[in-house]
Amino acid sequence: MPVPKRRMSRSNTRSRRAQWKAALPTLVRCNNPACRQPKLPHVVCPNCGTYDRRPVLSS
Repeated sequence: MPVPKRRMSRSNTRSRRAQWKAALPTLVRCNNPACRQPKLPHVVCPNCGTYDRRPVLSS
């Protein structure tokens, strides 16, 4: 397993870690014409319980 040959400076460590941040999730509109609420893609709509215009959860 590779091991660093020299110690990484504090500024190099912090500048590398500055790029490692969380991104906002992308939201899409629900396909149900009656709902149209924002939801995560490829996930059942938490508002109306449909996925790809098919009822999946009984609300």
